[in-house]
Amino acid sequence: MSALHSQHSPTAWRDESDAPPRRAAGAPIYQPVVDLDSGAVVAVEITAAPPPSGRGRFAEVSSQEESAVAEWLLVLVREAAATESLLPLVLPLPARMLSGEGFAALAESQLRRAGRRPRDITFMLSPDLAELARPTVVAGVARLRSAGFRCGFGTAMVRPDLVVESAPFLMRIDPSIVSKVASDQRQATVVEGLARIGRGSGVYALASGVHAAEDVVRLRRCGIRVGTGPFFADHTWRPGERVTPVPEPTAGQEGAHDSGPRVTEFMVPPVGLDSDATAEQVLESFTGDPALNSVILIDHRERPVGVIDRTRFLLSVTGRYGHALHAKRPAMRLAESPRTVPAWMSALAALRVAGQDTVRVYDDLIATNDYGQCLGVVHISDLIQSLSRS
Repeated sequence: MSALHSQHSPTAWRDESDAPPRRAAGAPIYQPVVDLDSGAVVAVEITAAPPPSGRGRFAEVSSQEESAVAEWLLVLVREAAATESLLPLVLPLPARMLSGEGFAALAESQLRRAGRRPRDITFMLSPDLAELARPTVVAGVARLRSAGFRCGFGTAMVRPDLVVESAPFLMRIDPSIVSKVASDQRQATVVEGLARIGRGSGVYALASGVHAAEDVVRLRRCGIRVGTGPFFADHTWRPGERVTPVPEPTAGQEGAHDSGPRVTEFMVPPVGLDSDATAEQVLESFTGDPALNSVILIDHRERPVGVIDRTRFLLSVTGRYGHALHAKRPAMRLAESPRTVPAWMSALAALRVAGQDTVRVYDDLIATNDYGQCLGVVHISDLIQSLSRS
C-alpha cells in the first residue's frame, strides 16, 4: 500500500479512562493497515454492513442501488474524517456493484464532496466476487480504475489468472489461512504462492487476521508486506491511535551487516503527485510548505517515476519567462530520476548510496518496499547529523 500520507505515531498509549465507548451495533469498525517491515500505519480500513439491496445478489444493479451505495460510502468517509483526513482509506464495496456501469462516476462525485481524491480510496470488494462472471469483474475493475479508484479483492479464493488479468491493487489473504501460517508449513506455502502472484502482477497481497508476532515474522519471510488484525489493534481502535510495534527484522539482507539504525527511522512522509501533474501543481506544493525539499511523481501503483528538487525546480519556474514556459506543462519535463533505497537498508549504507552521485549527493532518497512503491523520503542531512553523533 501507499505511504504518501502522514504516518501516525502518538507519544503515548491511550489510557483506559480515555477509551472510547463501545460502538453501537452496525457502526463502522476501523482497522489499521500496517507495513510489516516498518510498523507504520499506511491506510485505514473501514468495515461496515452495506445498505440492503432488496434484490437478489445476481439481479441487475439499479440506479437507485448505485445511488444508495454511493451515499453510504460518503457517510463512511465523512465519519472517518472526524479523526483522520490524511491516510488512504480502504472502503467496503459489494462486489455486485461491478456490474453497475454508472457507479464509478457517481462514487467519484460523492467522495470528492468529502474532500477525498479517488486515488486515496481502495474499494475492498466483498468475497462473493468469486461468484461473478469473469467479464463483469474485469470490466467493473477497469471502470473503477479509469475513475481513479483502486480495487481490492476481498478474498484469496479468486482464480490467479483473473487476478493477473484484472490487476487489482490489493488481494486479501483470508484469516483462515493467515492464522496458521506460523505453525503449518502447508499454509505458509499457500501464502508464499499468493505473494508471488502478487509480485508478478503488481498486486499487493494483504494478510488479514494477524494475531501474533510470530505471524508477522513468518508473513515477512513469505514475502507479505502489509497486514491487518488483532495483533496490531483491537476493535476499539480509532485512526490516529498507536498500534502494536512489529518485531525487528532479522539480519540477512544486503547491507544488514552495517551497525546502526535502519533508514526507515529517518523516513518522513513524502509529498507525492500523479506522474501527469503539471508544474503549476508542483509549485503550489512548494509554496504551501517552505520546508519541503522535494516532490515525488508517482505512477498508478505508487512507484516513484520522477523526483523534483525544490531548488532546481524554482530556478527553472521562477526565472524570466519560466512560469509561462512551464506552468501548464507536465512537471515530468523538469523531473529527475528518483534515487531509491530499500526500506530494510541501514542508514550508513543509504549514505553510501547518496555519495555515489557527486552531483546530487544531497538530494533526498526515496525509501521503497519490495514492490518498488514509495514508503517515504529520507533527507541526507538527517542521516549525516545522526551518524556524526553516534
